[in-house]
Amino acid sequence: MVKKEDLIISKHAGDKMLIEGISEEQICRALERGSKFTQTEGYLAVHTYFSVAYKMIGKKYKIKTVYLNR
Repeated sequence: MVKKEDLIISKHAGDKMLIEGISEEQICRALERGSKFTQTEGYLAVHTYFSVAYKMIGKKYKIKTVYLNR
């Protein structure tokens, strides 16, 4: 189970969360339940109407950005 304490949110991702209206709880759900794809530097979790780009640092999730799927 992914908890808010497991997230390291970059400034860019935090700004995008405010703009797009995506909460930390939603990010945790996307990391748990979303479809995951490998990217050049990390992973992409796609869940419902948004996506989360992240990479793993130990057992923490470094959130690079979030965006709405349009």
